[in-house]
Amino acid sequence: MSLRLFGGAFCVALAFSLFSCSPIPSAYPEIPPREAGTLPPRYTIVCLIHGDGGYLYHDSLGQGHRADVEALARAKTVAERNPQAEVFIFHERHRKHFLLFFPRRDGEFYYYRHGRILAQVSYWRDQGQSRFDPEVALYHRFHAEEPPLPVKIFLYFGHEIPEFGGVGYDASYKNWTFEMDTLADGLKHLTPDSTKFDLLVLSTCFGGTPYTISTLAPYARYIVASPENLHLSYFDLQPFERLDIGLRNEDISGFAKQFARQAFDRLTETVQTAVTVAVYDVNRVRPYLQSVESVHDSALTIIKREPLTSLEHCDCSDDSAYARPGMREGVETFYRPPLFGRSKHTLSHSGWVCWRRMQHTSE
Repeated sequence: MSLRLFGGAFCVALAFSLFSCSPIPSAYPEIPPREAGTLPPRYTIVCLIHGDGGYLYHDSLGQGHRADVEALARAKTVAERNPQAEVFIFHERHRKHFLLFFPRRDGEFYYYRHGRILAQVSYWRDQGQSRFDPEVALYHRFHAEEPPLPVKIFLYFGHEIPEFGGVGYDASYKNWTFEMDTLADGLKHLTPDSTKFDLLVLSTCFGGTPYTISTLAPYARYIVASPENLHLSYFDLQPFERLDIGLRNEDISGFAKQFARQAFDRLTETVQTAVTVAVYDVNRVRPYLQSVESVHDSALTIIKREPLTSLEHCDCSDDSAYARPGMREGVETFYRPPLFGRSKHTLSHSGWVCWRRMQHTSE
C-alpha cells in the first residue's frame, strides 16, 4: 500500500514537474493598456543581475549576505520609485532541482512601468542559440514602443567579465563560455537600428580595461565602471531613484559623473582596498582605444599562454605600451589608494586597467 502511495505521489510530482518545467511559459501575462492621462515612459532601465555562483559574502559582524539578492532588492526599489520609467529586471539564478532530478526555471524577470509591477515571469536561461536570447525576447515582448524615444540605461551586476577564458562563469552551466563579447552580443540585440544606451553601468570588478570599453562602445554613449576589485561591494543605485528629478534635463554626462561620485563615496566608507570609479565618454576615448588596439591584441596572445595565477591587474599608465598622451582624455576618474600595502602612497589612477605578469616586490 505504501509503495502504491509512493508511486502515485511520484507520478503526480513528475507530471507537476513536467508541466512547471516546460521550456517556455504557456502565456505571458497581459500588459494593461496605458492609463488615460499618463505619458509614455521617459526612461528605460534594463538591469541584469548575475547570481549563478560565488555571490555569498560576510560582513564585519560575520553575517552572511547574497550580493545578487541585495542588488535585486535595490533594483526593485529603483523601479518602484520611478513614476516616469519602465524597468526590466533580470535575475539569473543558480539552477535548482525539484525532487533532486527535475531542473527548475533559473531566470526571474520583473517588468515595472510608472512605478508599478506589471509582470513577473520565470524562464529558462538555456533556451536559445545565444546566451541572452531569453532576456532579449522578454525585453522586446514588454518594451513600450511609444515615442518620444526614452533615455535608455543598462545596468550589469556580477563578477568580473572575462576578456578570454570565460568557461565556468555560470556555476550551473560549466561548459558555457561567458566573455565580454558575449555581453556585447546581447546588447546588440537590445539596441536595434544602431541606437545606443545613453548610459551603461558595469558593477563588476576590473571593468575599465581598454578592451572592455572598446567592445561595449558601439552600444553606449557613456560607461561607468571600476578598474579595481569591488569585492562584491556593488555600486549604490540611489541616484537612479526618481530620474524625473535627477535626470530632468537629460544631461547624461553630468548624471553619470554624479552617480560615479556617489558610488565612489559609498565604497570608500566600506572598503579598505583601492577604490576607483571611472566615467568613460565613449566618443572622446575612441582615439586612445584605437591607438592601443594592436598593443592589446599582441599582449592578449601572450597572456593567454600564461597561467592566471602568474598574472595581475595594473594601472595601464604603469605599462609603457599603454601609457600614451591622451589616455586620460574623456575619462573622469575618482580614486583613493588602498589604506595598506605597497600602493598606499599612489596619488592617482588613469582610469584604465591592464594585465601584466605578477610583480614580486617588497613593501
